[in-house]
Amino acid sequence: MKQKLHSILLIDDDDATNFINSFLLKQLDITEQITIKDNAAAALDFLQTGIQEMQIPDLIFLDINMPGMNGWEFLEQFQARFSTRKLHTVIVMLTTSANPDDAEKAATYPEIAAFKTKPLDKTKISEILRLHFPQLFREAV
Repeated sequence: MKQKLHSILLIDDDDATNFINSFLLKQLDITEQITIKDNAAAALDFLQTGIQEMQIPDLIFLDINMPGMNGWEFLEQFQARFSTRKLHTVIVMLTTSANPDDAEKAATYPEIAAFKTKPLDKTKISEILRLHFPQLFREAV
């Protein structure tokens, strides 16, 4: 039986990106559940409810540039709300930006496990899984 993650959360305001990422994750068959939130505030509410119900995602793909609350502001709120809880959620920051300042800023957040450019592809996902979930994914997906 193939090992899978329990849950992946996609946080991105772009419907096309969410569709493509969701489609790819479903094709790779690496998770039981994919949840999509099109804004950071809704994602924080989802996580708050998930923590209360003991159901938090194993992996979060977080866009930087979103209207309202952006990815950086999401991380600030994430730290404020959940830093005392030992969450074992891997957060991967996604961007279309080629700005090296974003990668440097991402490195200052201990919650960010990886910083990747969009779009996601099989190679990027496989790398993330082997590095952060080696007990489930020893080989490429």
